[in-house]
Parts: sequence; C-alpha cells; structure tokens
Amino acid sequence: MTSPLRFVFGLHLHQPVGNFDHVMADHVRDVYRPIIERTTAAGFLPLTLHVSGPLLEWLEGHDTAWLDMIGRLAADGRLELLLAGFDEPILASLPRPDRLEQIGRMREYLQRRFGVQATGLWLTERVWQPELAADLAAAGVEYALVDDRHFLVSGFRHEELHRPHHTESDGHRVGLLAIDERLRYLIPFRPPEETASYLRELRAQGHGLAVLADDGEKFGGWPGTKDWVYGSGWLDNFLKAMESLTSAGEIKLTTGQEAFRAVPSGGLAYLGTASYREMEKWALPPRAQQDLTRLEEELGPKDLEASASFVRGGHWHHFLVKYPESNRMHKMMMALSALSHSRGDPAEARRAIGRAQCNDAYWHGVFGGLYLPHLRNEIWRQVAIAEHALRQREPLAYEELDIDYDGYPELWIHSAKVSAVISPHRGGAVEVLTRFSDLTNLADVLTRRRESYHELPKDRADGAHGQGGTASIHDIEKASRLTALPPVDLEPRAILVERLLPGDLSAEDYANARYTPIRSWASVPMSARVTQKGDSLTVVLQGGDLEKTITFDAAGRLSVAYTWRAAAAPANAVFAPELSVARDVSIRPQPDTEVWRYPITTVARSERGFEETVQGFSFTPRWPVRLGGSSLELG
Repeated sequence: MTSPLRFVFGLHLHQPVGNFDHVMADHVRDVYRPIIERTTAAGFLPLTLHVSGPLLEWLEGHDTAWLDMIGRLAADGRLELLLAGFDEPILASLPRPDRLEQIGRMREYLQRRFGVQATGLWLTERVWQPELAADLAAAGVEYALVDDRHFLVSGFRHEELHRPHHTESDGHRVGLLAIDERLRYLIPFRPPEETASYLRELRAQGHGLAVLADDGEKFGGWPGTKDWVYGSGWLDNFLKAMESLTSAGEIKLTTGQEAFRAVPSGGLAYLGTASYREMEKWALPPRAQQDLTRLEEELGPKDLEASASFVRGGHWHHFLVKYPESNRMHKMMMALSALSHSRGDPAEARRAIGRAQCNDAYWHGVFGGLYLPHLRNEIWRQVAIAEHALRQREPLAYEELDIDYDGYPELWIHSAKVSAVISPHRGGAVEVLTRFSDLTNLADVLTRRRESYHELPKDRADGAHGQGGTASIHDIEKASRLTALPPVDLEPRAILVERLLPGDLSAEDYANARYTPIRSWASVPMSARVTQKGDSLTVVLQGGDLEKTITFDAAGRLSVAYTWRAAAAPANAVFAPELSVARDVSIRPQPDTEVWRYPITTVARSERGFEETVQGFSFTPRWPVRLGGSSLELG
C-alpha cells in the first residue's frame, strides 16, 4: 500500500454543570492547555476537538485567551470543532425538539464565537439509538462519532470499520465514524511504540482510516496520568513517534470531516441501541452486572471480542429504572420542558432546562455521577430556576398525574413559591420539595443501596496494565476493594416515610439499617383527598391504619398531622416518621419528643477508588405508640 493511513486524533473536553471552580481551573491548567499547546507546537495537526457547553461557558468567564487560541487554530484549518448538545445531554434521553435545540445552541455558539460551520458531532457518552439519525440530519449533522462497539454488537467485524459508513432513519441520512477501542486503550496508557506498531499494522492490512476520539481528561486529569503523560515523557515520545510515521508517509493526520469526505464509504449500517462497553455494564442491575462479569471472565478477551454481538450489557435508559432519584430529575425536567413549550418558551426557563439536561448526574459508573450531591443539587437548582420562571404569580394549586411514568399517579403541588411531589402509592412520601426562595429540592437525597462493586472480588492492580505502561481508569476501577460492606437502606428514601419501631432499638442500629420495623408504611398505597382553603392546600392520605394530613401554606412551609391505631401495636413501640433531607433543617415535633439525627453517607467507587460521601441528613422524631397521634412542622 502506497497511500498513508488517515489518522483522526480527536479530543473531548468536558466539565459538568455545577462542578467546582477549582476542578475547572485545575483541568484547564493541567490538562486542556498543555495537551493543545504541546500538540500544536509539535505540528501534530490537524486535531478534531469537542469542548462542551458548560466548559465553554466557564472559560468565557475565566480564560478567554484559551478560547482565542482555539479560535485561531480553527480559523487556520488546523482544528475541527465538533457539535454536540450544548449542555452535554444524552441526546437519546431528550424529547426530539429538545435534541434539535441543544445541537442548534452549540452550532450557533461555534459560529458566533469562532466563525465555524461545524458538521461533525460528538455523541455524548456515545449513547446511540436508531431514531437519532433523523434528528441529527435535521440538525445539519454530516457525521457522528460512535464506538466501533456499536457496529460489533450489530454484527460487523473489526476489519470492516476502518472507513466511514452511513445510516438513516425515516429516510434521513447521517454519516458514522467508528472510534477504535484499541486506540482508546493504547493512548496514552501504553508506550507510544505500541500505537505506532498498531497504525502500521492497519496500513499493512490495506485499511485507509483509524479514528481516536476520547476524553481529554485522560491526558493529565485521571489519577496518575499527569505524571505519566508529561512527567515520564509519554507525550513527547508519542509526538516524536507520530512525526516519524508522518515523515515516512505511513500516516496522515486528518480531521473527522476530511476523513468522512475523502475515505471511500463502507456502505450502509443500521446500529441498535448501544454505548461503550463499560457504560452498558454499569446500566445493568447489580446482580446482572455480576453475572456479566463472570461470563466475560470465563470467555476471556479473545472469545469475548468474537462474541460482541451476543455478550453485552444494558441500555443507558435503564439508569432511570435502577435509580429512581435519576428518574425524578429526568421526568421533572421533561415535564417542565413541555410546560415551557406550552407557555411560549421564555428564555430564562429554556436556558435552565437546557442546563438541567447535562448528563453527568443522571448515571453512575466508575465516575461519581449520580453519587456526587453537588451535581444533583445543580440539576435540581436549574429545574427550580425554570419552574420559578414559568410559575410567576401563580397561586397554590395541584395536579394529579403520573409524573415519573411508573404507572401510578402522583400529586404535583405548585405555586409561584414552591413545588412538591407526593406519591400516594409510596405511603404518601414527599419525593420533591423545592422552595424557589433558595432553589433547593430538600428531598434530593440518595438511597443507600448495594452496588455490584461492593461485593465482587477485585483483581489486584499489580501488572494489570502490563510492562511499560500505566493503569487506565478501568484498571483502577477493577483494583479497588472494600474492607467492609456499607449499610443498605431497607426502603427508598424520601421526606415522611412512616414506621413503627421497637422501643429498644438503638440510634446506632437505626442509622446503620440494622433493624426490622414492626410496621412500615413506605410501600402502602394510600387514598388521597385534596382540599384547598385560602392560601393553604391540604392532602389527607389514608391507608393501613394510618391517616396522614399534609398541609402546605402559600410560602411552601410544610406541616403534617398523624393519627394511627395504637391498639394494634406492641406497648413499647414508637411511631417514627423519617425525613431524609438534602441539608440541615429544623423539625418541630408536637408533642415535643426526641429526634434522632444522622448524616446519610454512601460508599461509591470513583476514578480515585472508593469514596464516602454525605448525601443528606435523616431526622426521625419518636413518639410512644400509645399516643395515637402527633404532628410536626418542617422549618
């Protein structure tokens, strides 16, 4: 073969909505600046680059010089900038009009800021589903980057993927470039010579294209990579190796757009729902994850690769089943987006809804995602900003609808000052309680649950990355291990989950979920009756010998009164409603009684190993069951 192998070197740079300023600043200093500056200084061009909207907005306020540098590279044709949803949403998780809005916002920004007419698309978390093709085409996308795995699970072979393909939906066509998984694992974790050898191998086999597009954070942001990429000289050696290949006419650096237009098409491809391999596994329930891991270990790398069409994980949307907390954020965002469309889409509401669509807080894998409260809090804050903008001057009112799509109706109580969701099917639990005065959802607390990585034996990290390389983030993930199992909640958390507890139960055993309730109303379906009088709204819930009367006033203050049948309970039992809240609040019980309080902590795996995180606080007043009734106010 005489022509060079076209090599697309793509970087995806992203920080989520709500991330800490110091994290943004550290990544700009340690990752984004050095990787772009050193590659361009070495003449390793052209590059293909995606910078997410949340990071672009942060840079606009903190480092416009970096943006100006990117603009000059783009203007000189040395860098291709990619489209995506501006706020980095999972496009497949959005209503179709919102997909077009998100891509359109990125297109407009790139045109206004850099004078770029972008045509390629970075597909967030590479989550694909077939009908996306029509929406991407409608948004003016020429081609999208997906993983080679998307093709493999659809029956294609590796050797067929080193060329562009086309797909369609509803008669609308869009192009596809397959990211090479082997390159993602070689760069930057293995010595540069291995990448050079692989690229030569592809060219010798007659292939015309190799595509790398991956997280820029792996070049200094992930644990150990800063020392490896810069301190040990990996990047300098990699750039020299690529220059040698280029000078010898063995490779030619090219943008994704140029490759898509210049390399002959591999033809038509229809891809099913897919993401990258790890994401598909993370989306599974814990037991299914364990089963899949065992099967993968039995097959081994060679047979696993050959069985890609048949051995795979789940669909990204299952995170919304696996984690009801994620589903509540998602469905509130969806409901408010629909409400916004019906009310003329005021700019403040639309901008907040867009930010609430940022993907990171909706899922959990090796990265914290859902387990990071500051990311969830920010999604709920944006949801609150949107709803506040849409409900200006509205009186207290309610709707009965299945807001979370689980087949059971909820009560959505809202006004210009508050938004709350009560689930009668869950014992009248308050699942959302947002006061627009502080833009906080007090019910934003994560249930402590068993994750697959809590119990699976972990392989040692020693030698996991082989001689001469450094550990990838997935090597670190496999090597992390626990010394003790964390507590698991008996029931999903919310505000106002009622139980009868044994009188001799200790506060420590209660906090660590080492108890069996005498009775729980957490999953008791209750009838609901709503009455409104003046500036207050009352919900009376009845079920299982308990009557629970929740009252909201115009400012969004909540009070609840209980009556229960005392005769059916042991004499020493206590009636104990638990309130799981996102921050410290005042609880006023009547009659006055002891209130147990403890921080709700989870243990989750992250890119740094296992981390313990405070997700909120539990408050539980305890009344002797013989009283037969009580009340409290949530301040």
